Amino acid sequence: MTSHVSGRPSEISVTSKSIFHIPSLDGLRAVSFLLVFFAHCGWERFIPGGLGVTVFFNISGYLITTLLRVEYDRSGKINLKNFWIRRSLRILPPFYFLLFVAYGSSLVLGVSGWPELKAFFAQALHATNYYIIYNRYAGFPEHFATGIYWSLAVEEHFYIVFPFLFLLLKKYNLNRNTQFALLSTVCALVLVWRFFLLQEGHLLMDRIYMGTDTRLDSILFGCILALWRNPILDAPMGMDKKYSHMVFFLALTGILFTLVFRGEIFRESIRYTIQGISLMGIVYLAVLYPQWVVFRWLNSRYLEFLGRLSYSLYLVHFAVIFWVADALHIESVSLRVIISFPISLLISWLIYIYIEKPCSSLRRRLTD
Repeated sequence: MTSHVSGRPSEISVTSKSIFHIPSLDGLRAVSFLLVFFAHCGWERFIPGGLGVTVFFNISGYLITTLLRVEYDRSGKINLKNFWIRRSLRILPPFYFLLFVAYGSSLVLGVSGWPELKAFFAQALHATNYYIIYNRYAGFPEHFATGIYWSLAVEEHFYIVFPFLFLLLKKYNLNRNTQFALLSTVCALVLVWRFFLLQEGHLLMDRIYMGTDTRLDSILFGCILALWRNPILDAPMGMDKKYSHMVFFLALTGILFTLVFRGEIFRESIRYTIQGISLMGIVYLAVLYPQWVVFRWLNSRYLEFLGRLSYSLYLVHFAVIFWVADALHIESVSLRVIISFPISLLISWLIYIYIEKPCSSLRRRLTD
């Protein structure tokens, strides 16, 4: 994609197809996955896997909203049918392939007990997060670790609702500052809702951590960045180098603070807000200045490759870790990492080649 921004940020000329490459984004996806992977291998005391999920959410909000902006700026409308076709062909084929493999193998091999039909339908209908909140992991195929699908449920709920919100913002021709204020208000209300649940005694991590209603702001902060100060569509904010370095320092400090401060109420409430705001600054700078020394490594071909496979890696890695630890009786975390990573990578690459790429070609044929 090439974007040409005139002196006024509102005048954007974009010449692109619906899919384009944004600097640093694949690298950030790769880092997100690695955080989750290392935590699931057993280093969760030292590696913040939850932060990896939050970064995934933020990037999803930013990317999807950017795509919506590009389409609206180019055509003056959003083709909702094409939007959902693109999202469905991007997300659902690997999702359902692995879901059927998990439940089918459990039934045939009997390796995880007898999986329950209600658990299967909850996952197939993208309600994994609320099923876990109210039923724990009962009925899931344990050896295939499909509980991680909870985060995909949150994103699917977002994909259903957000295009309508985006069209409402455009229908009333709201300027960027007003859009920023409205979406920030929604994020503030989500924070208030988390505090309310905590006051009511809902201190179980799953309720706050996995609920769409309690984690929506993690995606919305990415949406705010895409609408308000999009580093590839809008004129730069006019920050000099010193000010940009200060923003990066404050954003990084905010992230680190949320990792070292262990207060339970803080961790289940304002932590997500601080992380969301901090990630806005980091994503903005990483996309705008991909050649900065602190971001250059994000654009390496290795991380770009991992980022391209990050979705399928996320889907398969936990099951691979589970099988490696259980079948080989490996207690060493380092050994789990050494064995699980290449296996996960191989499976993900095969899924990418034989499922994701053909679906990508079909997606382009159906929506171009």
